[in-house]
Amino acid sequence: MSWQSYVDDHLMCDVEGHHLHSAAIIGLDGSVWAKSAAFPQFKPEEISNIVKDFDEPGTLAPNGLFLAGAKYMVIQGEPGAVVRGKKGSGGVTVKKTGQALIFGLYEEPMTPGQCNMVVEKLGDYLIDQGL
Repeated sequence: MSWQSYVDDHLMCDVEGHHLHSAAIIGLDGSVWAKSAAFPQFKPEEISNIVKDFDEPGTLAPNGLFLAGAKYMVIQGEPGAVVRGKKGSGGVTVKKTGQALIFGLYEEPMTPGQCNMVVEKLGDYLIDQGL
């Protein structure tokens, strides 16, 4: 299966009539493996800051998680495994696998829990596959 089909079929799927705003699978080195059309153009240092938070949980919390210049307030996650951010009526969930970051960005009416479920389910699957 191609990385793009993981984004198209698993991340951008229908969840109770709602969809993520955008999604991506990005290597830990910042390379884009696959993304949805609406996924924002990010800066390399934004990805490296997110990766750093997985290695040193709590580093993003004081200043926020930035993606494409947008600031997300860091909310509860799972140290070393999941980072979650909130911005207005939407937010972001980032799940770390052995080789990549799985991003899901949502806007209402999708709920944070629905976004978390979609992103973390794919992340857990990829971890189980050794990826």
